[in-house]
Amino acid sequence: MGIFSKLFGSSSDIEKQLEALYIPMFQTMTGMPLTQAKSIFHSLIKVAKEESLKEGTSKLPQNSGDILLEKESTDPHFKSIQAKKRSEGVRDEDIRWWWNMHDLERRMMIQVDIWSAFALFLKLKEDGLSEEEAGKRVKKSRPIFGNPDDTSTTTGEDRPLPFELKDRINIYNQKRSQTDTEKLKNEIAESSSFNALIRKEIRKGTV
Repeated sequence: MGIFSKLFGSSSDIEKQLEALYIPMFQTMTGMPLTQAKSIFHSLIKVAKEESLKEGTSKLPQNSGDILLEKESTDPHFKSIQAKKRSEGVRDEDIRWWWNMHDLERRMMIQVDIWSAFALFLKLKEDGLSEEEAGKRVKKSRPIFGNPDDTSTTTGEDRPLPFELKDRINIYNQKRSQTDTEKLKNEIAESSSFNALIRKEIRKGTV
């Protein structure tokens, strides 16, 4: 991801590319029919576009990551904002990766994350888990991204991770799932959440 914003300038072009990416992905992940995958995509992209307009980010320049890094070096306000993310392990390349995307790409990633987590939550409830147990299992099974200062549902090591870390975490998870599956499962089981494990791995320098 991120390549679309480099190849295609307009939101409509990027939307077409996102559709071509996500609809087959939904079908592969869940085995759902094409019509359902299309319906889910269009629902999620609608929310992404509405939030982009509401929050005034639809016209952000596609080199926002470079701009943020430049401002961080000269503006105390931006330096303070980025310092919180730096304390979570965010690097220059993470800021560029996330913020140099088209806004719609970022927001679609967020919406797909929310949808995937909720779908897992519902599946676990269908399997007989209580809401509390299902919620805990979701947080054990996948990273939860958001504002690390948000302690409304989690605290400490379980707090949301910065979105800027998403690519590095995906790479880490994929690599370990392919080469170190059983050990990864055991480490997840011993952790209070997947986020707690990731924070531990960041401190170790393995993420």
